[in-house]
Amino acid sequence: MPPRFAPRRAIGRTGFVATAIGQGDLADRSVPKERCVATLRRALDAGVNVVDTAPMYEDGYSEEIVGEALRGRRDGVFVVDKIDDLDRPVSPQLDASLSRLGLPSVDLLVFHSVSEPAAWARLAAPGGGMDALAGEIARGRARFRGISSHDPDVLAAALASGTCDVVMFPVGPFVDARYVDELLPRARALGVGTICFKTFGAGKLVGDTEGYGRPLSERPRGKLSSGGSDAAAPTLPHLSVGDCVRYTLTCDPDVALLGLSFENEQDAAFAAAAAFRPMSAAELAETRRRAAEAIAGKGRIWWNPAG
Repeated sequence: MPPRFAPRRAIGRTGFVATAIGQGDLADRSVPKERCVATLRRALDAGVNVVDTAPMYEDGYSEEIVGEALRGRRDGVFVVDKIDDLDRPVSPQLDASLSRLGLPSVDLLVFHSVSEPAAWARLAAPGGGMDALAGEIARGRARFRGISSHDPDVLAAALASGTCDVVMFPVGPFVDARYVDELLPRARALGVGTICFKTFGAGKLVGDTEGYGRPLSERPRGKLSSGGSDAAAPTLPHLSVGDCVRYTLTCDPDVALLGLSFENEQDAAFAAAAAFRPMSAAELAETRRRAAEAIAGKGRIWWNPAG
């Protein structure tokens, strides 16, 4: 069976031609490793060629899964890994990551969740973390550098610095408007790649969770189909996987990372991406309205400032 996805365009100035969707973290220690590996290989078989991981995802389990899934098929896959501790030396952290991955290098190495201006200032200072990433590129242990962030001001400063080949940030039906209206076009104009996450709002938009499968601490009262309400059996508003994927792809980041942990999740997202047609302005606005309803009462929106 031929792959469902073909490479679409380069990730900024990296020159790597990526598929519109990438496979985000799928590590879950309650799931056998062989099943997680098979799920990732299933995405690769579908043609997806961007894979994201980090040491903090299930305490290295994600990196182990990625490494095993890529064994014998590393060529043509853009591997993103992260430096989690912003204030510790980079090299020992990368040593540990490469050991878990079983790889000599990664394609993109980013500082993870740089979401405070002071943290970015330390990384950007002469001799700071961004210079350390440049050193790893010179050693051949990474090809490109950047940051992931949940703060539009940090991202604006990172773009202005000229030190990032790629930036990673939220894009989806419920994100701060600056990510889409300001940062995406600015990155594109500068030739900086954009790999974006939070299409599903950490799962809040498509399910009843405080994020990443955590149960709601307080379940909001839901509306019944009759228009009444029932605290015992609420039905909370949701968006579909198709709504979320179509919205994000309309915003047009270089790559939309999707956290797809199981085959049925992959199938729903793959179908939505394969059938993609851009939303109109009215459809975008309506999806944002519905997203605001779907996310209400589901905990902190940590990817938005003051969220």
